[in-house]
Amino acid sequence: MKAEEVRELDSAELVHRLGELRLEQFRLRFRSGIMQLENPRLPREVRRDIARIKTILHERRATERGGDE
Repeated sequence: MKAEEVRELDSAELVHRLGELRLEQFRLRFRSGIMQLENPRLPREVRRDIARIKTILHERRATERGGDE
């Protein structure tokens, strides 16, 4: 998921997507422990998507407060 795609979503959708990604991350961590991942890069991609979403949510909250954090 690209940052441009994430920015197009509203905050409620981002929070929902963040929850989905965290659940997917948990499942991937479990599967990697028993060596059943077909794509070993997938956990890294999910982790980066989570970071992108959290960054954009933080930016939006900072602009809503009017501060430059």
